[in-house]
Amino acid sequence: MDTVLSFPGLGIGEFTVHKEMFSIGNFSVRYYGVFITIGIILAFLYAIWRAKGYGIKYDQILDITLFTILFAIIGARLYYVLTSLDKYTNFWDVFKIWEGGLGIYGGVIAGVVTVLVCAKVKKLNVLHLLDSGAPGLMLAQAIGRWGNFMNGEAYGAEVTGGPLYFLRMGINPHYDITTVSADEMAFVHPTFLYESLWNILGFVLINVFYKKKKFDGEIILWYATWYGFGRFFIEMLRTDSLYIPGTSLKISCVVGLLSFVAGLFLIIFFRYRAKTRETANAGTYEPMFAKDTPESAETAEEPETIFQEETSEEPVSPNEASSKPPEEQTEQTIEPENPPEGEPSEDGQQENAPSEEGEPDGHLD
Repeated sequence: MDTVLSFPGLGIGEFTVHKEMFSIGNFSVRYYGVFITIGIILAFLYAIWRAKGYGIKYDQILDITLFTILFAIIGARLYYVLTSLDKYTNFWDVFKIWEGGLGIYGGVIAGVVTVLVCAKVKKLNVLHLLDSGAPGLMLAQAIGRWGNFMNGEAYGAEVTGGPLYFLRMGINPHYDITTVSADEMAFVHPTFLYESLWNILGFVLINVFYKKKKFDGEIILWYATWYGFGRFFIEMLRTDSLYIPGTSLKISCVVGLLSFVAGLFLIIFFRYRAKTRETANAGTYEPMFAKDTPESAETAEEPETIFQEETSEEPVSPNEASSKPPEEQTEQTIEPENPPEGEPSEDGQQENAPSEEGEPDGHLD
């Protein structure tokens, strides 16, 4: 069934969206699947780009991605079906994922477990893999929400005012809106749009601060924290939420809140530990790099002076030193500085001259 939509606050009048992109006989391609596929491809390309920085090869990412996609889709579908069994009277309807019905949390959980197993088998750092893929997953979710838009689903309650009123979306037909008759346009929160914009913003911010991470696994925690925080509030506006059986608690609100609290706690804890280690390591080198005391400045200048003396003096063997008159030995001790290069010394020998074997004097290690 086609859906009529509008965004009057943005100056967009009524228009019709279709679930099917095209069909050949009984086979049809739906926009929902197309948007999800585009999101998966972009997430895969992003993971390849990030994984290069960790020395992970293309073939390894490809193998892991194929398994992750498969089990993530299965997990997302199972999550949705198990939390809404009353919607399915026919067993075969469970497999009709092109009609919608994927729980993102089920997909994320199944995907993370798959990555853990693949990392173990391939002997890769699982935190590097998760950090490489998390931002791409957020981008894929932002794109996938437009599949809900084409299906005319995942919208919120009726909106009559407030700061988000200008983003109101008109929709017909609609469900769960009892204040408006079924044949009239209802104006609701476009929660699919809220989540898409929230995820795009999170994707941009995570990439801006990616190189400032203090520990492996921080990026996946930022994903869980950012997405959980936004999903908690967005889910409260929706009318098609999944509930914990026997309660009035929305599953996505509970999971989102737990993700936010746990993620934020772990980020603070591990960043504090990383900062403590940096401070301890910096303390080891404080005598050389400190600039507040004259002693530290003298210490910092010593390596340069020592290096110059080592490269400028000519090594003298014990036999040569003993064969020289005492006056020359005393003068050499009092005046360690060498005359300018190319000028003869007092004993008539030219300093810095090459040795008999043709190699320069001194030791340059």
